[in-house]
Amino acid sequence: MKMILKISLQRVDLESDGCHLFVEARINSKKANMLVDTGASKTVFDMNRIGKFVKKKKNTFEAFGGRSTGLGTSTMQSMFTIVDEFSISEMKIDNYQAILLDMKHVNKSYRSLGLPPIDGVLGSDLLLKFNAVIDYGKATLKLIV
Repeated sequence: MKMILKISLQRVDLESDGCHLFVEARINSKKANMLVDTGASKTVFDMNRIGKFVKKKKNTFEAFGGRSTGLGTSTMQSMFTIVDEFSISEMKIDNYQAILLDMKHVNKSYRSLGLPPIDGVLGSDLLLKFNAVIDYGKATLKLIV
């Protein structure tokens, strides 16, 4: 039986007409700060911060299909690792193949705005899979699991 999850988001207004949305996730049962990005095709994690959640060291991650585009750069090296469990509220994915990107430049920008760093980006692959509905006014994310 499917269940609808209503998850609180943190909405940060960056300009008078724009905002960023953040959701608390868990990577291997540890809290992770994720940016919600409907324009991101894939959910990705920061290769510089993933060590907080998995035991492998950065240089032991495996290459993933060459280079990726996005996050304000033209191309970047992608890596991957298996995360035992990735969850947001009651939505859980076991043995999740996590794509890793270098998000230093993103976190540097957030730091300059006085915002905490992000551990990853929740992208449209999972938003679509779980029929996400974002209510910007109420700062909520609904997922069907």
